[in-house]
Amino acid sequence: MNPTADVLVIGGGVIGSAVLYYLSKEGVRAALVERGDICSGTSGACDGNILSIDKEPGYDSRLGLLSQGLLRELVDELDYDVDYTQRGSVLVVEPDACQEAMARDWMQRQKEAGLPMRYIEGREVFESEPLLARDVIGLVECASDSSLSPLALTFGLVEAAKRLGGVVHPRTEIQELLRDRAGSIRGARAATGEFTAPKVVLAAGVWTPHLAGTLGLDVPIKPRKGHILVGERTPDLGCRKLQEFGYLMAKFGQKGVRDVEPGMEENGVAMVYEPTGHGNFLIGSSRQFVGFDTQCDLGVLRLLARRALRFFPALRNMRVIHSYAGLRPWTPDHCPIVSAVASVPGLYIAAGHEGDGIGLAPITGRLVSEMITGRDTIVSIDPLRLERFGEGAATSASR
Repeated sequence: MNPTADVLVIGGGVIGSAVLYYLSKEGVRAALVERGDICSGTSGACDGNILSIDKEPGYDSRLGLLSQGLLRELVDELDYDVDYTQRGSVLVVEPDACQEAMARDWMQRQKEAGLPMRYIEGREVFESEPLLARDVIGLVECASDSSLSPLALTFGLVEAAKRLGGVVHPRTEIQELLRDRAGSIRGARAATGEFTAPKVVLAAGVWTPHLAGTLGLDVPIKPRKGHILVGERTPDLGCRKLQEFGYLMAKFGQKGVRDVEPGMEENGVAMVYEPTGHGNFLIGSSRQFVGFDTQCDLGVLRLLARRALRFFPALRNMRVIHSYAGLRPWTPDHCPIVSAVASVPGLYIAAGHEGDGIGLAPITGRLVSEMITGRDTIVSIDPLRLERFGEGAATSASR
C-alpha cells in the first residue's frame, strides 16, 4: 500500500465519495480512507431524497437546485444504476389558516429563488394524491425534486473514481491529523501507519469534530439522530416524496407552531413518506440530540407511525418490516461547512449537511475540487465557510 497522495479524503460516505470522484475527474491523485466499509455510516442509514423544496429560500435552495442539475449529469457519467427518478415532491398543508399562509409564502419565496414551484388546492389535491386524509387543503409542489438509492450513488461514485485513478482504503480508521513545522497539513495517522498528503479533506460527517479537534479546531457539528420505518411492498400510496409542511418547523427547530400530540415536538417528529424503486415505502422522520446512540427508540417509532396515519389512513392495514436510525451531522444554521481552514493551510472541511447530504453531494464534491485545483467555484462559497461560526471555530491551537 502506498499511502501518499496529492489529496487525502477522510470519510467514505456520499460526501467523501463525491469529493474523491470530482478530484479524480480533474486528474488529481486522490486517496480516500474510511473507518468502516464504504457507506456504512450516515449515508447508509437515510432516505434517498434529492430535495430543494425543504431548503431555506434563497442561497440554500438555489444550492440544492444546482446540485440537482449536477446529479442528472452524474446519472449519465457514472455508468451505475442508482435507481434515479424525478417525480417532484410535495409539502402537505393541513387545515390551518396560519399554516396555509406560511405555505403560500414559502412557495412564493422559492419561486423567486428560481425553483419550479406551484400551489395545488381543491379537487386537484386528491386527483394528485387520492389516498391522503380528506381534510388536507393544499400541496406545495417542487417539480425538480428527485430520489435515488444512497448506497448505489455512493458506490457508483467510488467505482467511477477508481476507474479514474482514485484509491480507496476501507476499514482504516484515522486517529489524528498531522501537520508540519510551518503549521500546514501533511497528512494523517492511522493504526496501520501514516498517510502523507499536502492537502486533506475532512468529510467524516458527525466524526469530523473529533478529527479536527486533534489540531485544536472547534468545528460546530453535532450528531442528530433520525429514525425511518420501512413498509412492505404495496400499491403506491403516493407516487412521489410527500412531507407535511410541519416538517420544515421540525427541521428548523420551530416549536409551538404545530398542533401535535405530546412527544412529537420533543422528538422532532414530522410525516415524511417516500416510495422506493422496489415497491416498498419509507416513513420518517424524527430529530433527536442523543449523542452517538443509533439504537431505535420504540416510542419514537410509534410516534412516526401515528403521524403517518394522520395523513395516510390507508397505512393502518399495512405492515412495517424494518426500522433503522442514523446520525445527521447538524450545524447551528442548518447549512453545511464546505471550506478551507485558514489556520491550517491545506486542510478542507466538507461536512455538516444534516439531512441534505445525499442531495448536496454533487455540488459539494465539485466545490471542493474547484477550491483545491484553484478554479473559480461554480457558486460563491462564502455562506459555507467555517469562519461564519466565529474565531473559535477558525483558529487552531499549536501542537
